[in-house]
Amino acid sequence: MTDPTSIPNFPPPAGESPLRGRVLDVLQDEGFRPDIDTDGDVSFKVEGQQLFVRCMEGEPAMMRIFGQWQITEDLPQDVLKHLLAANDVTLSLNIIKTGIANGTLVVTGEHLVSQHDDVKQLVQSTTQMVLQAVQLWHRAVTSDGPHAATSAEPPAIQQPAPEANGEA
Repeated sequence: MTDPTSIPNFPPPAGESPLRGRVLDVLQDEGFRPDIDTDGDVSFKVEGQQLFVRCMEGEPAMMRIFGQWQITEDLPQDVLKHLLAANDVTLSLNIIKTGIANGTLVVTGEHLVSQHDDVKQLVQSTTQMVLQAVQLWHRAVTSDGPHAATSAEPPAIQQPAPEANGEA
């Protein structure tokens, strides 16, 4: 007889949570072993990192891919630097939001999803953006310079020189 705690969670019946079912299908097709946690979120591990997908049904539905990372003692313990790095990452990536809550880095990416959207592409790209955001935040916190989270320098923009007497 098998241990009942080793039995995997099965997806909800079709129609009960259609977006969550589509997300489960995508993750299984990609070789992940997704599970449904007690909050109803889909959990999965990618590159050794625990991520979650929260699906809010409706038309359109909303999908949030997120993860949480405890800020450990080996990182600089400057809360202002943590917050500034989170702000830089959020402002440099379109879909990703980062924040600090009780010594934890929280990174999310959200999408409104209709029946016809490519959930596979959304899950794949947002998962990679969440992981990239964590790396950018870590690099910013462990570096000495401002705006270390972004790799590109902002363009140098100058105002045009004033024209003498309005002539060109």
